[in-house]
Amino acid sequence: MASSGVSTSLAKLLRLVSWVICLIVLASFLIFVVEQTSSASTHQQEELIEHPSASTGAPAVKHESALHKKIDEASNFFTSPFAGIVSGSNSEWVIHGVKTVLALLIYGFGLSYLARVIRVRV
Repeated sequence: MASSGVSTSLAKLLRLVSWVICLIVLASFLIFVVEQTSSASTHQQEELIEHPSASTGAPAVKHESALHKKIDEASNFFTSPFAGIVSGSNSEWVIHGVKTVLALLIYGFGLSYLARVIRVRV
């Protein structure tokens, strides 16, 4: 019966890891969405005010917090296996969206399913 306790602990650990990875990936995607909508809003405001000198066409310099950088680094680590799937796309929304959905499917559903299988087998 000792193996039952180990497999239950392993199943709990897999579920915890699954949740943590999914939260990191979702937080990174949420930050991306907020940044994109904020920059779009700023661009529209510049267009309405008609200050062509304010909009140089160069990307704005990002000022990221240390937490933001860590979340992005961790998310990039977890979504990097899916980079080849979206390598042909130029759309940041497609790239981030597909990588997020795939990460949620693999790490969320996949690890949770594996945890259930481990608990059932023992």
